[in-house]
Amino acid sequence: MDHGTVGSAQSGRLLVEVREEGSSAVVTPAGELDHHTADLLREPLDDLLDKGFSRLVVDCSRLEFCDSTGLNVLLGTRLRAEAAGGGVHLAAMQPVVARVFEITGAEAVFTVHDSVAAALSDGTDGGADDKTGDEG
Repeated sequence: MDHGTVGSAQSGRLLVEVREEGSSAVVTPAGELDHHTADLLREPLDDLLDKGFSRLVVDCSRLEFCDSTGLNVLLGTRLRAEAAGGGVHLAAMQPVVARVFEITGAEAVFTVHDSVAAALSDGTDGGADDKTGDEG
């Protein structure tokens, strides 16, 4: 498995790191995901899908904020990944970001994991029923 950084994009408020993990790709946005920074996440996600990665893990552990534009980037990526036979797995969401997904109902259409390791070990690309951990 290649654990090296494949690429990164940076703005004053968002840094996006990408690495390959076997047949999956892990994308780690750090900072604020909003109208001004959404393309910094959209572009690497689109590139990964174009390269044939249909199983994407988004490590949300360093994501401090996500607005509706950021949510739409993730939803659009999910549709493309599912059309290619894969999916988008969200991992390690901070409470403030998880709340956005909860309020909008978006958590129901993503597979959410407590950690990146759990997301990578989960070989399914199904819906929210594949959650890991002890979420109440």
